Amino acid sequence: MIVMRTGFRWVMMALAGCLGLVVLVNRSTAAEERARNPILWADVPDIAVIRVGAVYYMSSTTMHLSPGLPIMKSKDLVNWELMGYAYDTLGDNDALTLRNGKNAYGAGSWASSLRHHDGTFYVTTFSSTTGRTHVYRTRDIERGEWRENSFAPSLHDHSLFFDDDGRVYMLYGGGNLRLAELNPDLSGLKPGGFHQVVITNASAVAGTNVGLPAEGSQLRKIHGKYYLFNICWPRGGMRTVLIHRADAITGPYEGRVALQDQGVAQGGLIDTPEGEWYAYLFRDFGAVGRVPYLVPVRWAEGWPVLGVEGKVPDTLALPPSKGLIPSLVVSDDFERHPGQRLLPLSWQWNHNPDPEHWSLAARPGYLRLTTGRVDGGFLEARNTLTQRTLGPECSGFVAMDIEGMKDGDVAGLALLQRRYGFVAVKARGTMRYLVSVHAPSGTPIESEPIPLKQNTVYLRADCDFRQRADRGRFYYSLDGQTWAAIGAELKMAYTLPHFMGYRFGLFNYATQAAGGHVDFDSFHVSDRIAAVP
Repeated sequence: MIVMRTGFRWVMMALAGCLGLVVLVNRSTAAEERARNPILWADVPDIAVIRVGAVYYMSSTTMHLSPGLPIMKSKDLVNWELMGYAYDTLGDNDALTLRNGKNAYGAGSWASSLRHHDGTFYVTTFSSTTGRTHVYRTRDIERGEWRENSFAPSLHDHSLFFDDDGRVYMLYGGGNLRLAELNPDLSGLKPGGFHQVVITNASAVAGTNVGLPAEGSQLRKIHGKYYLFNICWPRGGMRTVLIHRADAITGPYEGRVALQDQGVAQGGLIDTPEGEWYAYLFRDFGAVGRVPYLVPVRWAEGWPVLGVEGKVPDTLALPPSKGLIPSLVVSDDFERHPGQRLLPLSWQWNHNPDPEHWSLAARPGYLRLTTGRVDGGFLEARNTLTQRTLGPECSGFVAMDIEGMKDGDVAGLALLQRRYGFVAVKARGTMRYLVSVHAPSGTPIESEPIPLKQNTVYLRADCDFRQRADRGRFYYSLDGQTWAAIGAELKMAYTLPHFMGYRFGLFNYATQAAGGHVDFDSFHVSDRIAAVP
């Protein structure tokens, strides 16, 4: 086993050295670069952004993943760092814990609203899985604990708003947008409080041929007026930004189309300490997911005007990106020192984890996944540990010790979405086989098995998102240095049943009997795809 760790670490250092040369070359031109759209080429959808002093904070959707509702920090609107999550688990029911044939794929928690009011940070979300609206609060957004309360009903795509007169609202809904007054402590809808439709058919300003009605509300008060951002989707067209404004929060509102370009939509306004304005939005970008964009804003006749001559620019007068590694995606050797988090923030479990069946202590320096039940397939497996993929291309590889597998176990490295793929070891009796599995239409297709005669194997997954290629490939190695392709190319596709970009996943599940385990060593992620001879 020592050979396994030493050999694999050597491979990691060699690869990191190669990538380091790239970094050194790029630094020489960094001063001449500008920020480029997309700002984050990774699945960070439904973003809500606030500024407190000179610091920006952002929340996003993570649906069925746990922990959830990520909080990110930036000092330049371009380079973001994960600070934490508002919750460890959203709730405890069959769907969120993958029990009794239920799941929360494409559900869980959706679009959030982020606010800072009277020294307290609030982030709120809603869930069809729990049927509730969830409110989280803390005095210290970077290090503090979040306190939660929730209430029924689940207010769809709401925007939390603290008005100047001390009243608190959520503006929510689709098509017909409603304003609901909350109790001052945000414990629920205020009995007898204001609760009415304030904009009827908010999509009307985009025409009559609208498929997806106005939703995704983001409400701000600027210079004494209320500005509401929404999206809609005209049939045969693209996601479209709508803006309504009013002198009173209850209306009447007047509206207009604010942006129709590349499908960049849904979000709101943010200003810099220097007085510049931007719209933070996102774009459906194929299999990698929904990726954030920044669009410059100028003001004319009391309206925010988005884009450069109505278009989303490729570059912005902001600092260049330093990359998403290790800010949103990280490599992990699974070695932990006193005071360190058990898992870096970039890791999220597919649904609520089963804490009894994963460990970093059972074999220090390794992630051990032990099967706790029998499952019918990969998408039902508990304790699949995931991270985002990223564009324009990326590669993830890991070492796996399979000595503890039992008959019927399947363990490996996946690209997780409904049309998933993975490279894995399957145990059949006393034999072990390498396989690649694709599920292009929901039914898994397995490659010809390759007999494996050693306990250490190295697995790799590559993703090519350049120009929407959305291609995935899987490889294996017996020595950590020479790689061989396995299985066919995976044609990745963003599907609504999962509603999420592809993620790397480490997994182990049983098909015959529980109790087997595998040990993962040194997951490494790169924003380059190394050539395979």
